[in-house]
Amino acid sequence: MQEKENVVGTPISRIDGLAKVTGKADYSTDHPVKNAAYAILFKSTIAAGRITDIDTAEAEKAPGVLAVITHKNAPKLNVKGGLRGGAMLQSPVVEFYGQHIGIVVAETFEQARHASHLVKVTYDKAAARVDFDKLVGEAVRPKDKEDEKRGDAKAALRAAEIAFEAVYATPIEHHHPLEPHATIAEWNGGQLTLYNSSQIVNGAQNATAATLNIKPEQVRIITPYIGGGFGSKGGQWANLVLTAVAAKQVNRPVKLALTRQQMVNSVGLRQHNHQKMSLGATKDGKLTALAHEITTHCAINEEFVEPCGDCSKLMYAVPNSLITYRVVPMNLILPTYTRGPGKATGSFALESAMDELAYKLNMDPVGFRLKNEPARDPSNGKPWSSRTTVQCLTEGAKAFGWEKRKLEPRQLRDGNTLIGYGVACGTYPARQRPSSALVKLKREGSDVTAIVELAAADLGTGTYTILTQTAADALGLPLNRINVRIGDSTLPPAAGSVGSVGASSYANVVNDACIKITDELMARSGKQYYTRPTASQLMISEKIDSYQTRVDSDAPEGADEYSSHSFNANFAEVRVDMATGMVRVSRFLAVTGAGKILNPKTARSQIIGGVVWGIGMALTEESVVDPRWGNFVTRSLADYHVPANLDIGTMEVLFVREEDTRSNKMGVKGIGEVGIVGVAAAVANAVFNATGKRIRELPMTPDKLL
Repeated sequence: MQEKENVVGTPISRIDGLAKVTGKADYSTDHPVKNAAYAILFKSTIAAGRITDIDTAEAEKAPGVLAVITHKNAPKLNVKGGLRGGAMLQSPVVEFYGQHIGIVVAETFEQARHASHLVKVTYDKAAARVDFDKLVGEAVRPKDKEDEKRGDAKAALRAAEIAFEAVYATPIEHHHPLEPHATIAEWNGGQLTLYNSSQIVNGAQNATAATLNIKPEQVRIITPYIGGGFGSKGGQWANLVLTAVAAKQVNRPVKLALTRQQMVNSVGLRQHNHQKMSLGATKDGKLTALAHEITTHCAINEEFVEPCGDCSKLMYAVPNSLITYRVVPMNLILPTYTRGPGKATGSFALESAMDELAYKLNMDPVGFRLKNEPARDPSNGKPWSSRTTVQCLTEGAKAFGWEKRKLEPRQLRDGNTLIGYGVACGTYPARQRPSSALVKLKREGSDVTAIVELAAADLGTGTYTILTQTAADALGLPLNRINVRIGDSTLPPAAGSVGSVGASSYANVVNDACIKITDELMARSGKQYYTRPTASQLMISEKIDSYQTRVDSDAPEGADEYSSHSFNANFAEVRVDMATGMVRVSRFLAVTGAGKILNPKTARSQIIGGVVWGIGMALTEESVVDPRWGNFVTRSLADYHVPANLDIGTMEVLFVREEDTRSNKMGVKGIGEVGIVGVAAAVANAVFNATGKRIRELPMTPDKLL
């Protein structure tokens, strides 16, 4: 038999692509459910205080209305069950503008929306804490983050031959996935089915069950497709369980979809960060000290602080380091994980400061970074499982044409346009998380097919495709003979599509399951083999009609003895109009070391997505709070500018060759998060090289340049 060529590592198109472009893919509220009612949330119009009365009489009499649910008649829920952000109709207390204060359920969406405007709410308003700049002085140490010290950074900074200090600011950002958060809830006796976009399928199941005070096996989450999430659909929010509450109340299925404007104060955000960076170095460019002091905000009664200092802990060899966090409780919704949490924002401060210090030292910023390459992880002393920063920088500089860059700003121009080059590095942890998978084989004559099942999630990153490729190679089957089933909590439990653990966790467990089923079929045959047969060959030769096996996988023994990360280097070319201050990223190169690349096409797409968001972070994206009310001024995609095609120039993606099986057997590292890390700094550094003006507050809008 001719040996089948491997498909892992080849750029095949998405298995689910046809279903998506033809509209056959079922997203949250697309699932066919009979006799569904429609719900809409109504929200507080103050940022702090107490509801003194909710008059629902007129709304209840409106045509088609089935129920109006508020804190007065909502069932008792376990608010510590694992859902994020509170707002579960358990109290009259208001903690942020736009907090859920009720639900209207009606026969149609339009009837529900109309009735929601008929509800009359009166408040006892309190003073709201919503102006971050005025509250910074009240920041305190978070409950779960101690200061991280190595050596004596403050003393080393005072003694440094060359020192640099600056404050960098990143604004509130919102996730704005293409598919807003939406849910269908359907009860069948004591069993609850939720059609809902969930990045962590089993996490949503467990949190829902705990909040509703029922058992996890009574909750089924179905989420075959997710229209983007970027962290907002990782931890689930109150709208999920409130849909179930509404369905129980009216005794029929209920659909609840957040509007785009409701999204901004319903499902978290990336918090505003002030980051003071202090660097010390010798005159020849060796770092001696680093201090990264972060001030940010959280909700009034719940903490979340993104780890902005993570890159600073390990990117460069520095003997004296200090990472601190201080947080201000505010009357805003709880912040949450947002693409590249901490690393995206923290790298802007670190990599901008590295660029500024390189300029002060009169050094090339690529060479400055190479000079401070650490042999081990400085934060914990562990050896790297592998580290590709040097490769990314050197190969990227060559491919980008970095030698054309001038050390002094304002040296390159085209008419009235200034041209600048910038570079920045990034990293994100590479981890495998516990997951399980079931492989089922079936034979009809000489035709063998396989079904692969696990409760994984496809965030739009290509999970169906890479798992089909993995199973095809491991089983010896063509792609069209494999059916991957994911996105259902009744399947074997799996890690979430979060934190760049999805691909490594899913691919490794599927590969392990395919190896195990082949081993079991060989043992069942009772024969010895000169060359290892495939599972497909064994099913045919042994005339087995059907066979299945399950496996539970985790990271290999000893994986935690190494520091495992993906790394990148980002190169940006910008063009700045001297008259208007408009910045355009005309060319961008992202070079990434992320272990084995399962599918170059989907991997490239992931990196491009991260870079586009990073460019938006640098130039356009900002959620603005009106300090008079505590509400967001930017409440739709008309106000909040996500980069479109015309905002993006030539985009190039390179992957460096890397074999690293210490963190997982297949050597797969995540790329969904690392793609955004360092991007904003590369753009900011290029803007400085073009104009000579350093912008330390994002986004870099024309008014700041002029």
